[in-house]
Amino acid sequence: MTPTISATPRNDWTLEEVEALFALPFNDLLFHAQSVHRQNFDPNRVQLSTLLNIKTGGCAEDCNYCSQSAHHEAELKAEKMIPSADVIEAAKAAKEGGATRFCMGAAWSSPKDRDMPEILNMVKSVKDLGMDTCMTLGMLSDKQTEQLKEAGLDYYNHNIDTSREYYDKVVSTRTFDDRLATLDRCRDNGIKLCTGGIIGMGETRTDRASMMVTLANLPKHPESVPINMLIPIEGTPFEAKAKIDDFDFVRTIAVARLVMPASYVRLSAGREEMSEELQALCFFAGANSMFYGDKLLTAGNQSVSSDRNMFERLGIQPEEHREGKPMLEAAS
Repeated sequence: MTPTISATPRNDWTLEEVEALFALPFNDLLFHAQSVHRQNFDPNRVQLSTLLNIKTGGCAEDCNYCSQSAHHEAELKAEKMIPSADVIEAAKAAKEGGATRFCMGAAWSSPKDRDMPEILNMVKSVKDLGMDTCMTLGMLSDKQTEQLKEAGLDYYNHNIDTSREYYDKVVSTRTFDDRLATLDRCRDNGIKLCTGGIIGMGETRTDRASMMVTLANLPKHPESVPINMLIPIEGTPFEAKAKIDDFDFVRTIAVARLVMPASYVRLSAGREEMSEELQALCFFAGANSMFYGDKLLTAGNQSVSSDRNMFERLGIQPEEHREGKPMLEAAS
């Protein structure tokens, strides 16, 4: 099967079509991905997001990849939510460093209502700095979703992690449909979606294709699609997983670009271990967003100075415009 490749988003992808994209010769796949990318975005601009962990550890979920789960033996102590003042200072520093979006993550299955006033204050304060705001707090109720929208939340991050078929090998404390319900709730309340998955957890290429089908066949494509490379963390069930092949990772980026041509595709967890050459291939394959800053939630990241040096050598400029505005329009 030769799938139809277009720069126009569609929501009727089949598993067979997406598997056929994965099976293309590497050079052909990257050619198609770069061609589609250029029809929707400036190929030499990358959107920068900074991620801050506002509440560490003690999560009730049992995600097998996560050091913050209370079910695992990772050497990470549970901590209380950090004060709003610290969050605001971190957001200011991120903006000064070139980030246009500030993402705040809390290790919860879902937030408690008593925590919402502080969370809402964080959203409002970061929004007042002129940055795009993003939160990842686990599952949300209707009321909490409405409150976040009213406070000015732009994006909600809630990854589906993997395929529906492989999901029970990754987490057992909530279902795949629970995740989709949270995404629907956010979309229905006018919050943009940031949702993707993790590559290298032992899933098959078919699982990766199935995950892409789920994301691309949502009623509206996610505005941002983070593609994470598994970081095997000692004390978690996935600590011994072998590193994914670099070319397979690049293929996943390219397929994400082809099935969601107008979405931002983000290099997320695992970038600390990526060579500049691998990252350059990912940019060519259609990645145009990344987490920027020395640390993610609990794991390390490439240093800011290293990233700036890489951008200079590749001729890449950080995006200065707010996400949601077409790149080509922003660059004109």
